[in-house]
Amino acid sequence: MAVPNDRKYLKSHEWFKVEGRTVTIGITKFAADELTDITYVQLPAVGKRVSAGQSFGEVESVKATSELYSALDGTVTAVNTALSDAPELVNQDAFDRGWMIRIECDNLAPLDGLMDGPAYDRATG
Repeated sequence: MAVPNDRKYLKSHEWFKVEGRTVTIGITKFAADELTDITYVQLPAVGKRVSAGQSFGEVESVKATSELYSALDGTVTAVNTALSDAPELVNQDAFDRGWMIRIECDNLAPLDGLMDGPAYDRATG
């Protein structure tokens, strides 16, 4: 299954979609399918700083708990609050309604080293 090519991907299965200086972050459908039924998503509060290479939250499923990682430094500007009541949105629509956080970034250069859609598809195919 081809992933959207309008974003960048980490090997740990997070995706990053850039709109100006705002970056939306979520996990891929591949990761959501591997986790199976997601039961809880722990996300940072608006205003919290996230750091490249550091965990900013976690996803719990009936199968496992996985850390969520950022590839960028930034400040959380929005959190998908729908996931508190409906974490299954990540399984149902990982690339759209299942987004996790939005951050405001000054430096987007670290994204240049991440995989694009076709590279991520090859890595997970």
